[in-house]
Amino acid sequence: MPKIIVSVTNDLTTDQRVHKVCNSLTNQGFAVTLLGRKLKNSPKLYRNYTTKRFKLLFNKGFLFYAEYNLRLFFYLLFKKKDFILSNDLDTLLANYLVSRTQKTKLVYDSHELFTEVPELINRPKTQKIWLKIEKFILPKLINCYTVCDSIATYYNKKYQTNFKVIRNVPVLTKIDSNYQFPFAPKDKKIIIYQGALNIGRGIELLINTMNYLENTIFVIIGTGDIENQLKLRVKDNNLNDKVIFLGRVNPNELKNITPKADLGISLEEDLGLNYHFALPNKIFDYIHSEIPVLVSDLPEMKKIVNNYKIGEIAIEREPEKLAKQLKNILKTPKSYYSKNLRKAKKSLNWQEESKKLQDIFSVESI
Repeated sequence: MPKIIVSVTNDLTTDQRVHKVCNSLTNQGFAVTLLGRKLKNSPKLYRNYTTKRFKLLFNKGFLFYAEYNLRLFFYLLFKKKDFILSNDLDTLLANYLVSRTQKTKLVYDSHELFTEVPELINRPKTQKIWLKIEKFILPKLINCYTVCDSIATYYNKKYQTNFKVIRNVPVLTKIDSNYQFPFAPKDKKIIIYQGALNIGRGIELLINTMNYLENTIFVIIGTGDIENQLKLRVKDNNLNDKVIFLGRVNPNELKNITPKADLGISLEEDLGLNYHFALPNKIFDYIHSEIPVLVSDLPEMKKIVNNYKIGEIAIEREPEKLAKQLKNILKTPKSYYSKNLRKAKKSLNWQEESKKLQDIFSVESI
């Protein structure tokens, strides 16, 4: 049985893309080991493949990345393996060095345009270091894939690479129609946001927009850097009865919550190329929950909505004008989009998307 070691820098708990890839590789006949890091609050994992999490001295900044890649390098160096799969640029250096040292087959999965995230755009010295690593390694890679066409095109033009596209779509499952919200909607319309609570996700805009909407509740699911600021904004605007925070929700439970909403939003701001090319996971989650979506006027999001006719593009980003568009959408019965949403689900699911992994992770292809 061929062995593959997969590495990420997170604690493995919520990374659904990597979990799906590992499951698919296991079903493909690989003995999979997934590596990550251990945090103080990391829960136990129960997976049908092997997992290992490093306990580190540092949890952020340069020392974290240096320590993690050093630990990763020596772990990979002394373990038997046929393939190594690096997820994102922050694991690539250790994987690349081992692959060159031992002639091990390396595959690279880029989850985003790493060097163009807002956290690096505002720190040019740090960004320069990551760009040097990227420029040094990416042109030498043979097997690599990413989450959308725009990022693949960007890398292929910049580094003359051959990035393929494997979108981060959900596994096709049945919807539990018996679930109820943990609050009483009282016949009000439900707008839902699920994902990280970080800058640039358009959450503040929707909170401000709630001042102009009646008989509507905005449900926010997730945690993140600006969670406290968002809660303060809600309080200052006296919107506690209109905006509800559900915090972190187990993915299995989330699949039952989202279908009860009337509209899913993905209103990311155009904060650099990473956000400009973004194709957020939540859009596919909304599609699989069979609820229409409202998305930003950005290329990858707009392409999905226009191709499958499963929602609308946000025309205005000014709260009062956005509220008018939302009122019109919420007046439209969910059933209006049902046929197109079901059609989109049949195409945009992991059972279909994961077939591309079979070509990438075949011995003959590398």
